[in-house]
Amino acid sequence: MIRKPAVAGYFYPEKREELAEMIGDFKSQSAGEIPICRAKGAVLPHAGYKYSGLVAAKTVFASEFPRTFIILSPNHTGLGEAFSIMPQGIWQTPLGQVHIDEHLGKQILQNSHYLKDDPLAHQREHGVEVLLPFLQYVDPDFQFVPIVVAHASGDVYQKIAGEITGVLDSYRGDREISVVASSDMTHFEPKESAEKKDRYAIEAMCALDSENLLKKVREYDISMCGVGPAVIMMEVLKKFGARRSQLIDYRTSGQVTGDYASVVGYAGLRVE
Repeated sequence: MIRKPAVAGYFYPEKREELAEMIGDFKSQSAGEIPICRAKGAVLPHAGYKYSGLVAAKTVFASEFPRTFIILSPNHTGLGEAFSIMPQGIWQTPLGQVHIDEHLGKQILQNSHYLKDDPLAHQREHGVEVLLPFLQYVDPDFQFVPIVVAHASGDVYQKIAGEITGVLDSYRGDREISVVASSDMTHFEPKESAEKKDRYAIEAMCALDSENLLKKVREYDISMCGVGPAVIMMEVLKKFGARRSQLIDYRTSGQVTGDYASVVGYAGLRVE
């Protein structure tokens, strides 16, 4: 199965040359700002490139990732199963095809009580799609496993993390696998409010403290769409030696639109 682009021409350019040029421009703007570091994973934003592309690019270009990714996204569309994995197939972007790591995907599916094989949940979901061109720009031959996670309790996130960790344990000493959480931050609040709320969430993620992240999201009503993916990512990577997460960049949509009365926040973090 080939999964065609759902938001090309909308969130990012649909022509190969224009997309490559845009990402190349982001790379030029990022050059030399952050020392490059080996990374186990990341939090990356997934809005239209004009709003969040520079944040995502700075984080990707400041990181040396393993060549296989598990990419966790929230479910924006409401389609399909609440917790879904696409364990096989190919995703198409304007930069070419990206193959799912079928062996890894099938292992995770077989080991999970929660994740269901459901291409429908991925058909229109942009949370994974918009990240792929950045990773392709760096390594056209990387492979990945896409997982979509709906809102749930912290216990469910912990259990899914445990299921993924159980599979990755079999890869110890063989190869490393990156885990990426796709998320935007506070949605449609005044700049001052959004930045204050996002600081709480970012501090928790920098400390890899998933319990505190969930607490802050509840306490301050933070509309971070990918809190579930972030919790799962942190819990998995802590089992594999991650000790901290570094904020690479943070911006709001107001810096593009000039409207600071209602902004969306975007954060890029590198997990080390």
